[in-house]
Amino acid sequence: MTQYMISLYEREAEYATMTPEAWGSVLDAHGAFARAVADLGGTITGGGVLQPTTTATSIRGGEVTDGPFVESKEAFGGFYLVEARDLDHALEIAKLTPTPFGGVEVRPLMDVSAGPAR
Repeated sequence: MTQYMISLYEREAEYATMTPEAWGSVLDAHGAFARAVADLGGTITGGGVLQPTTTATSIRGGEVTDGPFVESKEAFGGFYLVEARDLDHALEIAKLTPTPFGGVEVRPLMDVSAGPAR
């Protein structure tokens, strides 16, 4: 099995308007996602949710600034690390990722002993 990172990108401003009930629904959707990954034969090996971009501090060329590294409509909001048989299996899993205000990116983790992919 290969490890893949499923990166979640969403319009975080949409979350600021959510009711507690709507937030509960999002959490329920992520719980259902975790169960679906197992049902598909994959494994979640890690993950996390990031605080809003307003809490970010960036460093570029040694200069420290408040705010995200890049300005965009959608922000990197969290990730899952999953084990999947191959890319097709990882994509099947990723399509189920709850991202009501955006989408996901899927990338395999590098085996650093083998060097960069060509």
